Amino acid sequence: MNVKRLFGTILTILGIVGLIYAAVIFAGTSGGTRDIKGLIIYGILGLVFFISGIGLVKNTKDEA
Repeated sequence: MNVKRLFGTILTILGIVGLIYAAVIFAGTSGGTRDIKGLIIYGILGLVFFISGIGLVKNTKDEA
């Protein structure tokens, strides 16, 4: 198995988890400063991991 593709899959899964966690924080937020900071941090990290993981999986060629 290709290491780049495996790493891309792991990054994609971590990105999805981060985005879901940001959505959970968003749904349960009361508007406090701490909630907003957590939402921004987890949302940005989740988005970066997701985009980089998808990019790795998409741009890695299969070698037989």
